[in-house]
Amino acid sequence: QVQLVESGGGLVQAGGSLRLSCAASGRTFSSYVMGWFRQAPGKEREFVAAIDWSGRNTYYADSVKGRFTISRDNAKNTVYLQMNSLKPEDTAVYSCAAGTRWDISPRQYDYWGQGTQVTVSS
Repeated sequence: QVQLVESGGGLVQAGGSLRLSCAASGRTFSSYVMGWFRQAPGKEREFVAAIDWSGRNTYYADSVKGRFTISRDNAKNTVYLQMNSLKPEDTAVYSCAAGTRWDISPRQYDYWGQGTQVTVSS
């Protein structure tokens, strides 16, 4: 069982930056693939980024590639999402998730945080 708690969301102007954190409970955090997803009002939940257990392999949605960076610190049971050059279309609730498969589908992730709101003003 893994419990996930996100933090770091907020209101930022276009072009600005935010860093999201996702703190995990449980001693098996380092064995999970971690992903970030987002959901804007009236839209489906979409994949943002994923990182494997070692932190050496990452994958990004085309819409955030080159602007967002996912990382993890297994000693701190935490995964991060550094978001730079933010755009109004990045506005959404961002959630972290833990799973055992390397996949971009939210259905492949077993544990979810409650989400944190990111709002980018133009």
